[in-house]
Amino acid sequence: MHKQKFCITILLILLLASCSQNEKKYRIGVSQCSDDIWRDKQNSELIIGAYFHENIELRFATADDSDERQVQQIDSLVNEGIDLLIVAPNQVSTISSAIDRAYDKGIPVIVFERKTSSKKYTAYMGADNYEIGRLMGEYVATRLNEHGRIIEVMGLEGSSPAIERHNGFREALEAHPGIQIVAALQGDWTEPTAYNNVKQWLAKNSGEKIDLVFGMNDRTAMGARKAFADVGGTLPLFCGIDGLPGENGGIVQVRDSLLDASYIYPTHGDQLIQLAVDILEGKPYEKETKLMSALVTRENARVLLMESDEILRQSHYIDQLHQKASGYLQQLANQRTLTFLALATIALLLLLLAGIYMYYLQRARIHDERTKMEREQLDFYTQVSHELRTPLTLIEGPLTQLAETQDMKNAGEETSGLFSIVRRNTHQLTQLINKMLDAQVGTSTPGLSSEQIDALTITQPITTESEIIEGDEDAPTVLLVDDNADIRAYLHSILQGKYRLLEAEDGQHGLDVAREHVPDLIVSDVMMPVMNGLEFCQQVKSDMITSHIPVILLTARALNQHQIEGYESGADAYITKPFSPELLKARISNLLHSRHQLKDLWGMPSVNDTSKPTMPTTQTSSAVEQLEDAFISRFKKIVEERMANSDLSVEDLAAEMRLSRVQLYRKVKALTGCTPVDLLRRARLSQAQHLLVTTEYTVSEIAYQVGFSSPSYFTKCYKDEYGMVPGDVRNKA
Repeated sequence: MHKQKFCITILLILLLASCSQNEKKYRIGVSQCSDDIWRDKQNSELIIGAYFHENIELRFATADDSDERQVQQIDSLVNEGIDLLIVAPNQVSTISSAIDRAYDKGIPVIVFERKTSSKKYTAYMGADNYEIGRLMGEYVATRLNEHGRIIEVMGLEGSSPAIERHNGFREALEAHPGIQIVAALQGDWTEPTAYNNVKQWLAKNSGEKIDLVFGMNDRTAMGARKAFADVGGTLPLFCGIDGLPGENGGIVQVRDSLLDASYIYPTHGDQLIQLAVDILEGKPYEKETKLMSALVTRENARVLLMESDEILRQSHYIDQLHQKASGYLQQLANQRTLTFLALATIALLLLLLAGIYMYYLQRARIHDERTKMEREQLDFYTQVSHELRTPLTLIEGPLTQLAETQDMKNAGEETSGLFSIVRRNTHQLTQLINKMLDAQVGTSTPGLSSEQIDALTITQPITTESEIIEGDEDAPTVLLVDDNADIRAYLHSILQGKYRLLEAEDGQHGLDVAREHVPDLIVSDVMMPVMNGLEFCQQVKSDMITSHIPVILLTARALNQHQIEGYESGADAYITKPFSPELLKARISNLLHSRHQLKDLWGMPSVNDTSKPTMPTTQTSSAVEQLEDAFISRFKKIVEERMANSDLSVEDLAAEMRLSRVQLYRKVKALTGCTPVDLLRRARLSQAQHLLVTTEYTVSEIAYQVGFSSPSYFTKCYKDEYGMVPGDVRNKA
């Protein structure tokens, strides 16, 4: 059970440690048709946009203007298991099949910057190339004052930006008949191609006057410019599209008069990432998103460049922050890994400790079971000892008594011989049982179950009897407590005539009898039902009423540890069965004789002593003596407080002490050797003696103050105690 709880705890820790890994991750494939500074800028914006979405992973592929390569790259991204495809088609129709395949597999497709002939796409984002071309046409017409000769350098044939920009540009110039397009040169968006095509045209048409060259991006416009510069002569105006910031961007070229104008073709990679996230997370989105743009001329180039530089600076700063954050996150991931490893190590250590703990628990359980088994064995043999020694006591004791009788002393030789044989063999049987039980207890034997012990234990029938009071009223009272009626009868036969005897069949009954009658001594068995002798002894010694009573434990438990337990419970003597009747009587007599008595509780002063009588001090050496001192102190205080009351009786004192009259009488007599009435009279006389010597009160006043009913009775008692009348003491003083 402990191992199961521990394993569940470890699993919960591992689950909590992996919670941060459960966030949905999205892989987005980006298929670029070419590789140039415009797409470099857009890719950077895509990466920065992904910074704000930690669950986005970007995978880039660049086709370098190759339709076949772009188709292969799209299929490869799809096979890798991307969740969304962003694609800039190289041409309108050449990669439509690859886009269709991705879409049909359930992958959302975002077409950006360039259009495709496929209708299977999720969303489109890009600028209006037709409008850009038309606005550039309007600008050119205005810039040439409605008259001029123009060369148009086109983009990649078949690409949607090239087609739409061309159509928009031509439409705008149709409204200006003074503007003539003398050549439309096919390009591929690159500067070298534009340079070669323009240079070839100039070689064939030398001397032709050209007022403006329109390149469909800034690179083709700069290629045309270099071609005109190589030929020599007056340079025409050059216009392009893209308007990128940076060192080689169109905005710088317009500022430096290398280009007359450009048109910003927006990248907005961050906006493109947000559109992708909205689609993946099922949020609302626009299917067609047109990006806004602006014309770049010498008038606004510096401002736009400043804004672009600030944007680039902020982008660079964000990139640096992301790199730092990535470093911190990597450190955090490393720390998390180390933490996980540490937790795993701790878990293994805990498992090891749990295993060791379970091992020691098992050993402790085995030890406890062995100890319990040994204890059961000891209890079993103790019970057997008790059941064997008790009958032996009842045989050996009476035989000893019979040997002392006159009839046995006068018996014939044959009778005496038979009697001696019985006594000798009884003694040998006792010794044999002692050796057998001591050997069994002292050696390691197979354990017996509690059921086996119960089966082997001889149960002595319990006979419930009420207490019996016999003997002379003035003789010491002895309480006999044993569950075996024969033992009680045997003890009764030994002690009768010399002591007043009480009986009880178990410890609880014995405690009730002891509290009620307050005997002078108790003889108790140890192994009894209801309450055993050890507990009975403890109860007797902890009760203020009975704490002074000597207790003799009479038992078959003969081992040293049994005797130690007996003395620790408060027993005054410990005698094992079978026992000598003379030994028991001697021990009882000795305990009764040596009982401590406070006979001088009110230490009577002499007739000339002026000090107030005080209670004698005693050296407290045990909890029992502390209880006795507390009893005496309380009794003395009550007597001193109420001695002036001439009607004060023993019943009143007993009620104050919360005892019965008999309990108070026996307790006080046992402790002081005097009756409560004697102590009350001695207290009054002691106080009277103090007042006679130290005050001017008359004898009559003093007699009434200390509680005597009449001066004459006071005088009689005083003379009996001191040998003179109170008046003689006053006259002598």
